[in-house]
Amino acid sequence: MKPNYYTQLCIHLVFAVKFREKLISDEYQPKLYQYISGIITNKKQKSLIVNGMPDHIHILIGWNPNISISDTVRDIKRSSTLFINKNNWFAGKFSWQGGYGAFSYSQSHLSRIYNYIANQKEHHLGKSFRSEYLEMLERFEIQHNNKYLFNFFE
Repeated sequence: MKPNYYTQLCIHLVFAVKFREKLISDEYQPKLYQYISGIITNKKQKSLIVNGMPDHIHILIGWNPNISISDTVRDIKRSSTLFINKNNWFAGKFSWQGGYGAFSYSQSHLSRIYNYIANQKEHHLGKSFRSEYLEMLERFEIQHNNKYLFNFFE
């Protein structure tokens, strides 16, 4: 008899547009988020929600433990960059900034983090991406060196 494996892992990914440029306009967001959701599904992961702002993105994934986080982020960034550039959404070349944040959540917190991601526009009326990201690092007690954080241009 073959053993069964049961997991329930949820990962919240956060990463930014290169130079924190506000390039992901309201017009392109739905298409981009749908495309990224497809990338996640094709990697045999469960896309729970993709949303963000013109300069950064939040993704909540039901995680397949057989696939590394770094490989998934690399594939999302690479494929979405090619998609954006192929569609000529911008005069120049689009790219994501190096690095990412990955935070895990339990089932009991999914509703809260889902709503947080869904309401990014309202959330950022009173808080910058820098403040938001630093708060996540502190809440999760992640030691970091400011030298290696995203480039924040505020």
